[in-house]
Amino acid sequence: MLYIYNCFAGTHSSALAAAYHLDKLPKDREPTKEEILGIDIFNKLTPRDFGRIIYHGKDVDGNKVYTVGRGKSTAVIPALLSFISLLEEDGKAIEKIIFSNCSPTVPISMTFGGLFSRRFGIDFIGVPLLIRGAKQAHRTIIQLVEHTKAVASTTQKNIEVLENEKYKVSEIKPDVK
Repeated sequence: MLYIYNCFAGTHSSALAAAYHLDKLPKDREPTKEEILGIDIFNKLTPRDFGRIIYHGKDVDGNKVYTVGRGKSTAVIPALLSFISLLEEDGKAIEKIIFSNCSPTVPISMTFGGLFSRRFGIDFIGVPLLIRGAKQAHRTIIQLVEHTKAVASTTQKNIEVLENEKYKVSEIKPDVK
């Protein structure tokens, strides 16, 4: 099975989702600044990387985990789906693929952090905002990853596209224990 987490730039929320999926970030506490910045592609991609599918590793079940940045395009995921369908029609065996949209998890601090850091190159403003956003969204992103895995284990479809609108940061309440 292939998991492809996607978002606008492919370098923040989807990178965090891939890291949580692969147990590279703790799920039992808020990640530290160092842990967040230690993610392989966190805040390192540029617009030239939009549409590039990046491999992050295999999960505990041997499934491959990828990310992709869509940019402003609403056509990237449909184009990938169309291409995969063409391969299937040609008789190519296709592994189950789960596309999971991470954009709903992005808080405003991460949006502005990415804008300042990646677009304008002002890291001293952007990076602290990105760290704040990653910490703010950590529970939501973990819930999105767990939901993605649950759908993957139950769906009968070869290709599943999860828009994940219910995972907006402002709409998720922390677990109360």
